Amino acid sequence: MVIRETPDGVAAGRPRAAVVRDALGVGVAVGLSGFAFGVTAAGAGISVAQACVLSLLVFTGASQFALVGALAAGGNPFTAAAGAFFLGTRNAFYGLRLSQLLALPRAVRPFAAHWVIDETTAVALAQPDRKSARLGFGVTGLSLYLLWNLTTLLGALGAEAIGDTSAWGLDAAGPAVFLALLAPMLKTSTERAVAALALVLGLGFLPVLPAGVPVLVAALAAPAVLWMKGRRS
Repeated sequence: MVIRETPDGVAAGRPRAAVVRDALGVGVAVGLSGFAFGVTAAGAGISVAQACVLSLLVFTGASQFALVGALAAGGNPFTAAAGAFFLGTRNAFYGLRLSQLLALPRAVRPFAAHWVIDETTAVALAQPDRKSARLGFGVTGLSLYLLWNLTTLLGALGAEAIGDTSAWGLDAAGPAVFLALLAPMLKTSTERAVAALALVLGLGFLPVLPAGVPVLVAALAAPAVLWMKGRRS
């Protein structure tokens, strides 16, 4: 992170309005996909209350979609939960970077940790200074959290009116958003190799392994690529 300073030593960043605009754009755009999660969860046999609790407490879209998708495919609940858990561990690595970037007071960190997800991380890292990063993180987290939970409720309640949820393809909304955020971050050949191998493993084992297990297998892509890179070096 590069922090520009004015002659008086005060960090100079982006205008507040520009940061808020970008953060709200991400929060609103992604928050609306909570409707798709609510509908998909209801289609998987999850109650409205359970869907809402997932969004309130888990609040990481890719993991939530992975969980309900595995359950809808008839997967074991423990396997589905394990796949969702390992998919969500990426947020821990985001937290390591954001803890240095944001440098929030200790009393605030436990609450801010709940908002460490793909979207808030992307907005925060895009800012040129700490003040803008904090603002972007906060606005994105708040707008996305409120809208995601509201649309989850509306989606779960309106699932019966929609009918067959699989016919609408709404379960693809979460992964599509995740891929859209991930793609611009694959800048090195190692990162692209990990993504490509994970895709091959996940899709390759999808027809032969129980629902939820291919996600766990795809996680082996990172250590495999790093091992091969180490051998070449």
